[in-house]
Amino acid sequence: MSETVSLCAFLVIVLVPVIARAQDRYFSKWFNRVDHTQAEQPHWITPLATTTPRLEEEFRYDIFWQTNAKGITTENYGGSKGLELIPAEKLELILSPPPYIVHNNPAIRDGFGDFSFLGKYRIFSSNEEHGNYILTAFVGMTLPTGSHNNGARHAVITPTIAYGKGISHFDVQGTFAVGLPTSDTNLLGRTYTWNNAFQYHVFGKLWPEVELNSTFLQNGKNDGKKQNFVTPGLVLGRFHVSKRLGLSVGGGYQIATTRFHLTNHNAILSIRFPF
Repeated sequence: MSETVSLCAFLVIVLVPVIARAQDRYFSKWFNRVDHTQAEQPHWITPLATTTPRLEEEFRYDIFWQTNAKGITTENYGGSKGLELIPAEKLELILSPPPYIVHNNPAIRDGFGDFSFLGKYRIFSSNEEHGNYILTAFVGMTLPTGSHNNGARHAVITPTIAYGKGISHFDVQGTFAVGLPTSDTNLLGRTYTWNNAFQYHVFGKLWPEVELNSTFLQNGKNDGKKQNFVTPGLVLGRFHVSKRLGLSVGGGYQIATTRFHLTNHNAILSIRFPF
């Protein structure tokens, strides 16, 4: 027994300083790792609705105004965005606190939506000097944490493939994703989302864009239906604020182009602080 205790004490004495030094090196080299990772990919701006295939380190806060068929506008504060970190080369983690949803309808209670997180793994990429393209895989998960029915009934897992290609000042960034409920798929249905953003970089800080945001619905009450939005928008940035901290601001307006649509004439405001 005493030999076991002595061995454990020896291991603690030896390993704790080693682990502490490894942690110090890991965090002290954090921004060098971020800079190296981002130098290997294109330097486009993040679109408004389409999730970029690029790896970013920033804090993002969005606000949505979504108008339903009865003309009632729902306000979404947070937009399921949040803290984006690059903990390792080719890897990004996004932690999104629950958004706050205001319905402007006395029959529906306001409240917080679902907590979600997303992991990105960059499969390959090349910066503007060596090809200007990128391919990334995502896996996201939404947890049913919403209050007063402001979230999903069950967790949803969303695998995604994301891509991008640039030619001179023009680029296209896109994603194809499948939303898979972990239960009651026959009631909640699966969603297939295909987004494409077409951007043009002009005057250094201006990124005008047009997005096509399509959703195909399978199972559930809207089985077989499709909705599509055209989203013109403009992103400004990146502006230098202090040391590593920057600022980008964007806005857009979603217009439904299909007969079936759950909302229409939706406005988007996006604020990002890259670091």
